[in-house]
Amino acid sequence: MNLENILNKGSKILKSHNIQTYDLDAQLLLANILGIQREILITKDRVKVTKKIIKKYDSVINRRIKKEPIAYIIGKKEFWSNDFLVNRATLVPRPETELLIYKTVSFFKNKKINILDIGTGSGCILLSILMELNLARGIGIDISSNAIKIAKMNCKKLNLLNRAKFKVSDLFNYNSGKYDLIVSNPPYIPLKDIKNLSRDITNHEPMIALNGGYDGLDQIKKVIYKSSYLLKNKGLLALEIGTGQYKKVSSILRNYRFREIAKEYDNNRNVRCIMSTK
Repeated sequence: MNLENILNKGSKILKSHNIQTYDLDAQLLLANILGIQREILITKDRVKVTKKIIKKYDSVINRRIKKEPIAYIIGKKEFWSNDFLVNRATLVPRPETELLIYKTVSFFKNKKINILDIGTGSGCILLSILMELNLARGIGIDISSNAIKIAKMNCKKLNLLNRAKFKVSDLFNYNSGKYDLIVSNPPYIPLKDIKNLSRDITNHEPMIALNGGYDGLDQIKKVIYKSSYLLKNKGLLALEIGTGQYKKVSSILRNYRFREIAKEYDNNRNVRCIMSTK
């Protein structure tokens, strides 16, 4: 069986199980098994595929039809033009989160700063910022030891061991240092809305990184409160928030004497990120 045939078979199976991105997913899964880029894969339709590869491919197709995210199956996700290792201890990085990177990088260009990433997960936010700000250093904290293991692996992979540290820590027990930049993508999904998320998310991604409590603001409030102590004067707090939360989060920030200086909208014109300072 050649590549074209095996791809067509995989694509049809995914389509029959209502996987919307069936062609793309079929290609990504096979390319990962073969250890080549997807773009290369679709130009090599005459390559013969061994029985061993077909068996592996059938296995990952079966995982995908059970709604397991592609990122977990292949063990990585592209974010800010780099591949980050992920597993079920970490959220899958989303394109919207790159809005945090754009704004913070432009704000601190060519500056020597100290960064704290709260709820770091795979480390993708902190490490992406450090890739752009050569004079910066940072630490990422998370309550999940398994997530911190992945973040450390990504740190090593990106050759940032000399500028980034990762630590297992509960936010309220973390009292180390003062920071020029605190960044966080905290859990912000309201409890009542979790049941409406896709099965890809609810069945596989870590609920502790999604559940924002009754109104979705539980963890956001904690991050803002703690940042009021850990952020330097004139430092920047950069938060990702959920749809429809902007007014409430703005009010919480004002209560802790933060001043909003910028906001970023996602493709649906929802405020996705808020930048504020003391």
